Amino acid sequence: MLTFVSVNEKTQKQDSLHSEVRIAHGVLHRLRQDLFVDAFAFRPLPPLEDAKICRWVPWLPERLRQWARWLPHATVGFFSAFVFLVDLASSGPGSLHGMVAAGFSLLLAVPPMLTLFRPVGAYWLSLVPFAVGAFADAGNPYGANIFSNGAFPTHVIVMTLVVLRTRPRLAMEMWLVTFAVAAVLTALVGAEPGDLLTVAVFCGVILISAAAVRAWREERRQVVETQTLTEEERSRRTLLEERALIARELHDVVAHHMSVIAIQAEAAPYRVKDTPPELATSFATIRENAVAALAELRRILGVVRSADPDAFAESDPEAPQPTLGNLDALLGSVRSAGLEVEAVVTGSPRPLPQGVELSAYRIVQEGLSNALRHSPGADARVEISYVLGGLGVRIINGAPSRLAKPSPGAGHGVLGMRERVQMLGGEMTADHTEDGGFEVAAFIPVTNTAGQTKAGGGRA
Repeated sequence: MLTFVSVNEKTQKQDSLHSEVRIAHGVLHRLRQDLFVDAFAFRPLPPLEDAKICRWVPWLPERLRQWARWLPHATVGFFSAFVFLVDLASSGPGSLHGMVAAGFSLLLAVPPMLTLFRPVGAYWLSLVPFAVGAFADAGNPYGANIFSNGAFPTHVIVMTLVVLRTRPRLAMEMWLVTFAVAAVLTALVGAEPGDLLTVAVFCGVILISAAAVRAWREERRQVVETQTLTEEERSRRTLLEERALIARELHDVVAHHMSVIAIQAEAAPYRVKDTPPELATSFATIRENAVAALAELRRILGVVRSADPDAFAESDPEAPQPTLGNLDALLGSVRSAGLEVEAVVTGSPRPLPQGVELSAYRIVQEGLSNALRHSPGADARVEISYVLGGLGVRIINGAPSRLAKPSPGAGHGVLGMRERVQMLGGEMTADHTEDGGFEVAAFIPVTNTAGQTKAGGGRA
């Protein structure tokens, strides 16, 4: 029993050791991928987006906004020039001289500028003047201090820029490498290690703050992308729903015509005495095709039929689709709901194709529904214009007299109206009016009209 327990404990210790080795190997592999593989890869910083500039400085003229897009690049470039000039001016007699001093100042100023194009490479390059400055300060009679020269503050700023440009986890990786190098330099130059821990904690706070800002920006970007994709998907789904609703309604129109074709084709041979066999066969073929088309329409109708009719739709799914002749009933139901609406018909009313009548009716219906929903207490006006070559429809409402209740719908009524008009080759505009109301105006072209022209016109 004791032997079994000892063997079991030994196995657990080996598994734990293997787990720790795997974790250490994973950390080193990630460190290698982040800081060593393609360290000097070209990753240019893109200019600011126009939307951000408009949000930050909306008062800026259009010409200056084009230059403002490069503000981060200009800021980093100014900082690099400032570091170069300050370090070159502070080079005293006890430090490097002449061209060597200018070369060291240039080496100190290049890494911040390099973060705009090769951020990880800029980090490694900024370690070079830090190490050179530490060795140059080794002979200081007052005691060597690797953090006393200007190379280390510049290096900290470079690390901060790298974190803001890449990913948050680089903050910890660069912090570990930097202070491992600092510990080695402290031992080599014989400097006092007293400040090492304090500086390490201070730099850790700075890099963690930069990593938090970077993580917040990344999260915000992902949220914006998700919201954009969600909005696009919602718009696409809404468009499909509206097209399905239009297809369901137009089914009755097409089915009616196909039924007439089938009936006429079946009755035609009996109206002619001694019908030729070829003609009878042709009529039979026409009837068969019409019946097959009706069957296909019914099958498609089962797929696209909407389960949620709108507020003004007929309760009977078998009822015929409405036309402009049903406009009075629609206006009566809207008035009973509390909307004061006036209807004006201009021109000579005449029978129109059923698709045009149905679409015009639905446009008026949706326009009045939107007025009820979004402009409570306002008056509305409906204008139907029978003009040469088409039909004009205009729905306009005034400003609301009280606060509108939040609408649970997706707000895609205008999209549905626009789909109907475009399907018939017409044009439509929908926009707010100067007095705070809303106006929808559509023109549906009509090339062929059925029936005879009736005289009249009036006010409903």
